Amino acid sequence: MASSPTSIVTLRDAVVLVGGFPLLSGVNLDLEAGTLSVVTGANGAGKTSLLRLVGGLVSLSSGTGEVSGIDLATGDLRELRRRVGWLGHEGSFYDDLSAKENLVFAAKALSRPTSEIDGVLYRVGLTSRASMAAKHLSAGQRRRLGLAWILLRRPTLWLLDEPYASLDDEGRTFFDQLVGDVVRSGATVLVSAHDPLRSSNLHPRTLTLAGGLVVGDEG
Repeated sequence: MASSPTSIVTLRDAVVLVGGFPLLSGVNLDLEAGTLSVVTGANGAGKTSLLRLVGGLVSLSSGTGEVSGIDLATGDLRELRRRVGWLGHEGSFYDDLSAKENLVFAAKALSRPTSEIDGVLYRVGLTSRASMAAKHLSAGQRRRLGLAWILLRRPTLWLLDEPYASLDDEGRTFFDQLVGDVVRSGATVLVSAHDPLRSSNLHPRTLTLAGGLVVGDEG
């Protein structure tokens, strides 16, 4: 597969079928390392399916794809999932564990250091909620906890599915600032969003999906 030496995502005529229905209908895409891209489109356009394909969470039905050096058709998708940071609509947390305990448990499960957890909780604004059981966190706070876990893992590719959901204005501003910091650190960020990123310091590439195809590419 031909791809740029700095490309972290390469898709060629990528199709994803579920029950014979095409969630993606032949996507062509290159994402360069250290860039920010926002995927927009109506509900059902394929935004989440694109992120799930790139994250190794759904199988490639036809076409070709490579993410972080792993072939989506023949490579180790479990290894790919370990390399990316995924924020979906629901965080995978243990409700009876505290915010900090969830991070400690997850870090130990993947042999990640726990010494940075307090700093990460501070960065996402959850220091005062560190000892609170996850089941008592608000939806917005649970999304911040999901971001804390990604920060702890330090992946080179972030996949954020509708990250503005359940965030208030303060949370949205925080998210924009965090994304800017992550991209400046050299990571690649792919976001699905109905709303544009609001920070004037962010100049993302905007990909528009419709019917499982990329129909617009700006920036």
